[in-house]
Amino acid sequence: MKRVNAILKNKKYIKVTKKIESYEKNREFCRHNISHFLNMSRILYILTLEEELKIDKEVVYAVGLLHDIGRGLQYEKGTPHEAGSVLLAKDILEESGYKNSEIEIINHAILAHRRYCGEGTMFEKLAYRADKLSRECYECSASYECKWNEEDKNIFIKY
Repeated sequence: MKRVNAILKNKKYIKVTKKIESYEKNREFCRHNISHFLNMSRILYILTLEEELKIDKEVVYAVGLLHDIGRGLQYEKGTPHEAGSVLLAKDILEESGYKNSEIEIINHAILAHRRYCGEGTMFEKLAYRADKLSRECYECSASYECKWNEEDKNIFIKY
């Protein structure tokens, strides 16, 4: 997990995650922090194993760690956060030692995590699912105000 740890220690990654943290310090709903990023990474890895996809563990974790880092751009400029995440992830991935072919897979999964349209790869579909499954609705104090449909909320742990 050398490259995953390189992401976590990357100065640009630290800067954007701290920016998101400052924007969301008073947010009542799900936050986009390291806990969410790791939950998403781990669930995506489980789903990838269950589907017997041959995708490197470090690629899977990169998707989870980077999928929401564009939130700061969304808060500042209205940029869709998945597009902002791909933009910000490029340098971080290159500096962390990912190959161009891996970066392409990661970027597609990041773009699909918000709205999977049904036309992408199985890995993209799993990125979408993992993001939704990573939400801890079962312990959320703002659940009653959440915009998610009741049937979509994670009332029970599935992964």
